[in-house]
Amino acid sequence: MAKIKTAKEIELLRESGKRLARVLQILKSAIKPGVSTKDLDTLALKLIRQGGDLPPFLNYTPPGAKTAFPASLCVSINDEIVHGIPSGSCIVSDGDVVSIDLGLTHQGMITDAALTIIVGKAPPEVTQLVKETARALDEGINAAHVGGHIGDISSAIERVALAKGYGIVRELGGHGVGHKVHEDPYVPNYGKYGVGPILKPGMVLALEPMFMLGGDAIRLMPDGYTIVTKDGSIAAHFEHTIVITDLGPEILTKP
Repeated sequence: MAKIKTAKEIELLRESGKRLARVLQILKSAIKPGVSTKDLDTLALKLIRQGGDLPPFLNYTPPGAKTAFPASLCVSINDEIVHGIPSGSCIVSDGDVVSIDLGLTHQGMITDAALTIIVGKAPPEVTQLVKETARALDEGINAAHVGGHIGDISSAIERVALAKGYGIVRELGGHGVGHKVHEDPYVPNYGKYGVGPILKPGMVLALEPMFMLGGDAIRLMPDGYTIVTKDGSIAAHFEHTIVITDLGPEILTKP
């Protein structure tokens, strides 16, 4: 069951989200040909610690994982969907589709966000994929209202993918967040309107559509973390942490 956050906790989450958004924008500017994904991770950790905060992904062991995640930042390129482990040997090139996913802990409260950028130029279908995945996040957020259901969010995200014929990652989705990186409820990127847990004021959710140019099938790489498209197609990923309020959804990680 989702833990309802107090007014004090939500204030801390607002500050956490503001700080996380700032770090992500700096990282976004740093993604250029020639930079290694390890360089990006080093920068993320530096920026988080400069603010007096903590990197919740570093040494985090999610459910089902055999080892702790060895970095502060997830960097996934092209057919890598999520959870890419930064490496000094992985160099960003012109035309790459790069997704970065980062968490930040401020005074014990965690926010989580992700974005995808195209380095240089890409084919029109890739540009559209990135644009539509971002739009799906917006649609999911707009569907998150008090008295509604998790399925309202899921179906709003799914409609965008179905309209464009994109693959949807069905094994992963959004989640509650705040005290831990992953909390209840689970928020799939597909589903039916009007079903699932009821949305209540004070619920804090990380919504994160993941779409692929190809089919729905995915596979886990030998490193135990990086998830790629099974058919080698390009993927995109966007994420915001939101809080459900009586006045509508509030984006805590908005730049």
